[in-house]
Amino acid sequence: MDKIKETTGNISGIDLEITKKAQARLDSLTKPLGSLGRLEELAKQICGITEKINPTLENKVIFTLAADHGVTDEGVSVYPKEVTAQMVYNFIAGGAGINVLAKHVGARVIVVDIGVASDLKPNPGLCLKKINYGTKNMAKGPAMTRDEAKKAICAGIEIFEEELRRGIDIVGIGEMGIGNTTSASAITASFTGRLAEEVSGRGAGLNDSGLKNKIKVIKHALLVNRPDPADALDVLCKVGGFEIAGMAGIILAAASHKTPVVIDGFISGAAALVAFKIEPKVKDYMISAHNSQETGHKVILEYIGLRPLLDLDLRLGEGTGGALGIGLADAAIKILTQMATFKSAKVSEKKE
Repeated sequence: MDKIKETTGNISGIDLEITKKAQARLDSLTKPLGSLGRLEELAKQICGITEKINPTLENKVIFTLAADHGVTDEGVSVYPKEVTAQMVYNFIAGGAGINVLAKHVGARVIVVDIGVASDLKPNPGLCLKKINYGTKNMAKGPAMTRDEAKKAICAGIEIFEEELRRGIDIVGIGEMGIGNTTSASAITASFTGRLAEEVSGRGAGLNDSGLKNKIKVIKHALLVNRPDPADALDVLCKVGGFEIAGMAGIILAAASHKTPVVIDGFISGAAALVAFKIEPKVKDYMISAHNSQETGHKVILEYIGLRPLLDLDLRLGEGTGGALGIGLADAAIKILTQMATFKSAKVSEKKE
């Protein structure tokens, strides 16, 4: 059976009866009703996802997927594509932003080569799922074949299910790939119908002329490939990236295993958009960590109907915002499960 169909077939709605019980528990805690705002909403959502009234988030995992993009040949990034491989080594060594923030919230980082344009040295800290040595230049034709797009999604599903054996209570997704904001912008424009100018930002630091060129490249890629917004795989294979496809697979797998998945920034958001287009029910399993500086990210969140937890002007990627979101999710569950009730604390409730 097709792995993608099998996975999406296992995705159901979250348990609304459990969310009602969670709401009743939250309302009984020693605080004014609703006074912990989004934390209460988050706790209730996680209960509905996990189908547990007293869930724990001990096993926190962040997947950081790395891949290169052929569109870098068009000068859409201020960094050379070699930086992708160099940063993978940095992740493995524990020296990147995601390593620091993951450690801060008690999450383990799984680094994945799903499409880096060079052969990386074998390392116990590196998961090898390479589909190809980067995508093709989408300004000249499809970024990948339809078969490669499917393989990359399936690789994401496999990555999640392999790590699930060690235990996963909540998952975050992140990425590394020079040129991937160009791909994310093209995906966003394709699905939402927004203009390239409305969904394209400066990435890792483009100046005005660089941004103008990037928008021109995106427009040309959309014209050359004509991706079909009614067909998620068509959009993905024509203007996507291997890491975006892999993250979409992780989202689908997480939902199928009733695991909350925290979405990082713009590139992760593009993966969320792909997963949402494949199976809309994944929306209820996704937690948006933050609102990125990238203009297209807000468009994605509004399109799917996700409300970000934070707005910190982040634009690093790697899963860094996701780590912070996981920290908030953990706090929300601890409020639900560890805070005293009016009855247990012998505190008088408000007068009616």
